[in-house]
Amino acid sequence: MRLAAVTGATGFLGRRLVAALAAEGWTVRALVRRDPLRAAPTGVEPQIVIGDLSEAAGLDRLCRGADVLIHAAGLIKAARSADFAAANVEGARRVAEAAERQGVPRMVLVSSLAAREPQLSAYAASKRAGEGAAAEVLGPRLSIVRPPAIYGPGDVETLAVFEAAHRLPVTPVFDSRARIAMIHVEDAARQIAAAAARPPERPLVALSDSRPDGYGWAEIAEAAARAVGRTPRLVRLPSAALAAAGWLGAVQRLCGGNPLLTPGKSREMRHLDWSLTAEERWATAPAARFDLAEGFADTVAFWRVAGKRLS
Repeated sequence: MRLAAVTGATGFLGRRLVAALAAEGWTVRALVRRDPLRAAPTGVEPQIVIGDLSEAAGLDRLCRGADVLIHAAGLIKAARSADFAAANVEGARRVAEAAERQGVPRMVLVSSLAAREPQLSAYAASKRAGEGAAAEVLGPRLSIVRPPAIYGPGDVETLAVFEAAHRLPVTPVFDSRARIAMIHVEDAARQIAAAAARPPERPLVALSDSRPDGYGWAEIAEAAARAVGRTPRLVRLPSAALAAAGWLGAVQRLCGGNPLLTPGKSREMRHLDWSLTAEERWATAPAARFDLAEGFADTVAFWRVAGKRLS
């Protein structure tokens, strides 16, 4: 059987990726730091390698004999730019170097659509630099996939969106010109598994649901409200409100808090074009199974079973 080595297997996306690979007939080997049982979705028992991205010996064990390496580990929140660089740049470099040492034929790097705009945030810059670091090591043996905003059951980031849609009398929306590509986590996992089986037609592609041109803020807000059984009442706010919230988040972080919105994330949210360009689109990717309405309904159903009051 084909062997896929996976980093980030215990994360929100990684757990679905392990399941998607297993469904396609792969044997999966996962790098985990601790609690290896969390790496196994129901019915899937991956091989386990204990280690992390800073340990060459563990990365070598992960890669030995693998047919493909999928690097899905990464840091999405950090207090300092140096933390992003250590995880997302040096981590990608070390994983690629292990693949090179162990003769892994191919590596799939799960980056982010944010990497297209590295000037917006430390996170975006680190994802772009991570792509470059891996490419320096592996050259044409590297495929890069850039997911857009990923949502789905278990995602605590979008849980706040549904809670707001349920509790607030009105739903704020921002610049009507903005376009935001999105994808359900299970569709993202299936598309990444497809990239592991066969290289996309270009070395760098972006993922999306059936709307690579993206959604407007109003569409997203309306879909969230309907998913929690509410009639949407939209109120347009100026983009400056997002900027102010981002700086407030920075102050909260300096005071020891854990804000949802940082200045970098605010700049990402105020960027007007997160649609997929023609050059980024992956023509032969597996078709998405979830549109936004179905995906949001699936996500809300999960949180209700988990005990969240969203109705």
